[in-house]
Amino acid sequence: MAFSTGSGKGPMADINVTPLVDVMLVLLIIFMITAPIMTHNVRIDLPQPNPNVIPPPNPPEPVHLKIDQSGGFYWNDTPLDENGIKAQMAIIGAQKDANLQPEVQIDAADAVSYQVVARVLADAKSYGLNKVGFTDSNGG
Repeated sequence: MAFSTGSGKGPMADINVTPLVDVMLVLLIIFMITAPIMTHNVRIDLPQPNPNVIPPPNPPEPVHLKIDQSGGFYWNDTPLDENGIKAQMAIIGAQKDANLQPEVQIDAADAVSYQVVARVLADAKSYGLNKVGFTDSNGG
């Protein structure tokens, strides 16, 4: 395929690079002006550690709440009914310091109804449990 130059017929093979050079020069000037401004130091007052503050105690061991396929509850491998779970949650929720509350790790079987898990979560919220998580003992 032959390209013609300047005859006005057919496609033109020349690329006009003048606008590209103009844009590149403008960008170069903008970066040359803004680069020294970007290296200006900004003073920030960060909080300093206080050596007199006692670090928080070690967190308590998490509580494992297992829900099996039939909807049965196991609180740290001890079988309980729904009222027993509520009583245990009330004991944990009575500790007002969130750092002292153990995490409740819920392990629900795959066949458990969503309603059962939703009731447990609603009970945990109503008793003021701040740390509730989910685990999967099946590894899947």
